[in-house]
Amino acid sequence: MRAIITGGGTGGHIYPALAIAKGIIERYPNAEILYVGTDRGLESDIVPKAGYSFRSIKVAGFQRKLTLKNIKVLWQANQGLWQAFNIVRSYKPDVVVGTGGYVCGPVVMAAALQKIPTLIHEQNALPGVTNRILSKVSNKVAVTFEDSIKHFADKARVKLTGLPLRPEIFSCDREKAFTELGLDSQKPVLLVFGGSRGARSINMSMVKVVQELQKQDEIQVLHATGKFGYEEYLDALRSEGISLVNTGNINTVPYLYNMQDALTAASLVVCRAGAATLAELTALGLPSVLIPYPHAAENHQEYNARALSDRGAAVMIRDSELTGELLLEQIKQLISSSQRLEEMAKESTKLGRPNALDDIIDLIDDII
Repeated sequence: MRAIITGGGTGGHIYPALAIAKGIIERYPNAEILYVGTDRGLESDIVPKAGYSFRSIKVAGFQRKLTLKNIKVLWQANQGLWQAFNIVRSYKPDVVVGTGGYVCGPVVMAAALQKIPTLIHEQNALPGVTNRILSKVSNKVAVTFEDSIKHFADKARVKLTGLPLRPEIFSCDREKAFTELGLDSQKPVLLVFGGSRGARSINMSMVKVVQELQKQDEIQVLHATGKFGYEEYLDALRSEGISLVNTGNINTVPYLYNMQDALTAASLVVCRAGAATLAELTALGLPSVLIPYPHAAENHQEYNARALSDRGAAVMIRDSELTGELLLEQIKQLISSSQRLEEMAKESTKLGRPNALDDIIDLIDDII
């Protein structure tokens, strides 16, 4: 079994690709994996460190407006397709799997032209342009959200699988998680985060939340500000006369290295709406308040958030409408109603796809 995996630019494309690569090796212990990306994307650093062979091609994305830069992009696209064609022809894979990003275009297209089975995986509720195009030539399309199916022309090729997740998400012991985090397992936990870089709008809104919830011993707050927003957030608290030293129920950190423990302990989560985050929330059946990142490509995070909020698994607040008062009101309403949280948790669980990786590898089995 020989497979080419491709996907790049952001961790949202790379980590599902690596999970699929690992799943292939688990299913086919003698499998050989080649990862094709670009030398400018994160994949050029992450993939070799994960232990996989890596080849790069030249590729760039089109500007959304008419510009001379697109002439260069067209040239690079031709170069990239030729490079991808030669890589596929020489490697002779049994299957090519793409997880999104511009690099997928030439690699999956090159495989399709050589009649090699292809599968693409779409992480978001609103599919990216590249995957919408590639769906016309791919044998199968795996999707994370049911809402994305309607955006593909040939729905017969599309299969709802979910997003492959880190195995440690499912292996945490709840009591141990509380101990590791220094939290009381008998009290609800509000988990707040905005990703590794943080989310400034969420952090600034949390000042009002902390101002209200500090010293309210019946609730615990665990807030990861992001490394770049930590000092600014502490300064904002000080300007309101809040000292975290004297607020025993508020736990604030720049970054959570043991996010799996935090998710296991959480009663309610406030966060952005990236596909991987939502896949973890639903796999664990967690209720959430989602604040989509407003500058995500094609506003796809809002579509992701709606995939949960429209089904009662989450509450969505647009970033442009976010205030400390509004966030506090939503948190208090939810935390004070155990019945509402239970209902949201049930709906979240219904959307979870804990067997996503196995389902994706089954699709690969079907097409090779």
